[in-house]
Amino acid sequence: MLDTRPLLINVAESDFPPLQRQSITTLQVNLGYRCNLSCVHCHVNAGPTRTEEMGADIVQQLIALLDKLQPQALDLTGGAPELNPHFRELVCAARERGVEVIDRSNLTILFEPDQEDLAEFLMRQGVTITASLPCYLEENVEQQRGKGVYKDSIRAILLLNRLGYGRDPALQLNLVYNPVEAVLPPPQAGLEADYKRELGERYDIVFNQLFTITNMPINRFGAVLLASGEYHSYMTLLRDNFSAENLDTVMCRSLISVDWQGFVYDCDFNQMLELPVIASNRRVHIADLLQDTALDTAAIVTAEHCYGCTAGQGSSCGGALDG
Repeated sequence: MLDTRPLLINVAESDFPPLQRQSITTLQVNLGYRCNLSCVHCHVNAGPTRTEEMGADIVQQLIALLDKLQPQALDLTGGAPELNPHFRELVCAARERGVEVIDRSNLTILFEPDQEDLAEFLMRQGVTITASLPCYLEENVEQQRGKGVYKDSIRAILLLNRLGYGRDPALQLNLVYNPVEAVLPPPQAGLEADYKRELGERYDIVFNQLFTITNMPINRFGAVLLASGEYHSYMTLLRDNFSAENLDTVMCRSLISVDWQGFVYDCDFNQMLELPVIASNRRVHIADLLQDTALDTAAIVTAEHCYGCTAGQGSSCGGALDG
């Protein structure tokens, strides 16, 4: 059995360049680790047996934080964020405030029990859907995500297309590619063209953008690398392809990440490695942000895994950084 506990990261040993936050335009929130899938590349270790999820009290604090920070976007992730019982309440609250909501969907969630009206809810709220589809080939998708996931994903995209996603400019549908192996993603623009051609010809599918994301060497994917003896070579690959040009646009400079308990991190990856934002020598909770703690221009906690965001064309929750 793979040991998927967080890999130990010593921040002091890393020579990654120091970073400071510029502003907070995106509030990214992990609503919990419960998911209907257990994907190989998942850096969260999410799955059907996980029970951690954000409660109603933290959700109310988040809504108050939207009023205080007034971010441009609320980025909801998990697990499968839609499985949190307060997901729809939070979506509606954000949209009422004119905040863009991004739902990081695994697509198959649309066919889970009690989620039959989910697609129409997302459409009515004008939620941006950023959906994982690691490849346009069935074999590669099922290698990462499990048997039957590809067909359900295609069925879900077709449903979203019928509701206007990918066709109506107000209903954005973006797909996410992760490499199957311990390699960097190929150039994003070329792969997007391949996805659009292949999915269009095979299924008459349309979507807006493809985001290529580098697999982070942590948690489940990190455990796979260790088990296969590829961890150190993968870290060398990331370091050897470091591009200083990506430092200006890494996502942590304009984002904060909140875990299911309400604690604040510089990014989703730091959250999974339990490297919280530090202010006044203590962990920061969103309750602190509702008082007087400010994170604009604060120093960002960095370590070796940060080379994953700056290698090659760069990587963020919005895809490559160089284009």
